[in-house]
Order: sequence, then C-alpha cells, then structure tokens
Amino acid sequence: MIAPEKYQDLSPKEAIAYQKELRALINLQELDKPIRYIAGADISFNKYEETVYAGIVVLTYPDLIVIEEATAISSTTFPYISGLLAFREIPALLEAFKKLKQLPDVMVLDGQGIAHERRLGIATHFGLLTDVPSIGSAKSRLHGLYEEPGDKPFEKKPLLSRQETVGFAFRSKAKCKPIFVSPGHKVSLDQSVEIIKNCITKYRIPEPTRLAHLLVNSIRLAHKNL
Repeated sequence: MIAPEKYQDLSPKEAIAYQKELRALINLQELDKPIRYIAGADISFNKYEETVYAGIVVLTYPDLIVIEEATAISSTTFPYISGLLAFREIPALLEAFKKLKQLPDVMVLDGQGIAHERRLGIATHFGLLTDVPSIGSAKSRLHGLYEEPGDKPFEKKPLLSRQETVGFAFRSKAKCKPIFVSPGHKVSLDQSVEIIKNCITKYRIPEPTRLAHLLVNSIRLAHKNL
C-alpha cells in the first residue's frame, strides 16, 4: 500500500490507478460482532487552500452518548478533484484516528462508501486502511441512479450503478431531501442502512457525522481566529 503521507506526491492518474488496486480488497460481508461504539468522521477545507481539518466523535451505540473526540489539522497539496477527495482527506483523518483511546466498532464518514465510480469513496478508502468497518453517509449523490424514495421517514430506494446496487437513497426525515448511504468496508449493504437508521435522531443526517461536522467547524473557526 502507498503510505498516506505520500498521497500528495501522486498525480491524479496515479491516484485513480491506486483506487483500482484497492477495489479488489473491499469486503462487504455482514459485520457479525456486536456494535458497542460508533464513530462519526468529517473533514473541512477550502478547495483553494492546503489546510485540512479533521474531526472524529466516538459515541456509544445504540444510545449515542458521546465518549470521546479527536481532531487534527494538516496540510496537503493534492488537488481538489471530484472522485479523488480521499487523497486530500485521508491523511488528516488518520492523524485524528490515531489519537483515539476507544476504537469504534463502526465508522460513519460524511461521504461515499462504494457509491463511487471506482467504488472507492472516503468511507471505503478509510475502512481499507484502518481495517475498521465503515459506512458512507452523504448529503448528496456522487454516483449512481435512483428513484425518489417515499416521503415517510426511513423509506429507501436502491442507488444503482450499471444495475448493481451500491447504496440507498434514504429518507431520514419527512419533507427533507434523502441522504445517500453506502457500505464502505466490512459491512453489508442492508446492514449499512440499518445502522444509519439507528443513528437518526431529530436531524436529517445521522448523529455521529452531525457531531463530527460541528467539531471540525469549531476547530476550523478557532484556527482561523488565531
């Protein structure tokens, strides 16, 4: 494997080739152990700047009580390219992940799992590097076609890529746009959406990534005010 600290040295062509290599390692078998801890992860950056802010929040599952937070601020020169954002984000996320005292049983990342042209969204990429079961929960679609799910909470429709189901358009709240849930690594398709369903509280996005989003925004603001 390529060391994440070397990602910024890759050309976009080399990054795509590496994604194709990693794809062969994806495991979407159902997670068969109890989930006691779940973590949400998010990244914040300006596409025209090199600074990347990462945040991870660990919660108990399924009662979703926060027990730990970890953050990291790093820099990257890898360009902002759709489908290759993991090469900007992964190094900072791994830096935050290494600070955790309680490792999660499942990671939920704000982004895609296999719902990606080469099946290597941020959740899949992160799961492969850490060997932690991972799920992508995105606020918008990156890849695939879907029919609009019904307007009742927890309605879902498959997200299809060349007739293959790569995730779900999932109505987390009535009268809200769907979110897009896809397995990353070591979690099955159906299990990924079931876990996300258990993480929905009163907000459209699941609690782990919602809290991670608030965390990265707070450290970004604090850093900007230094």
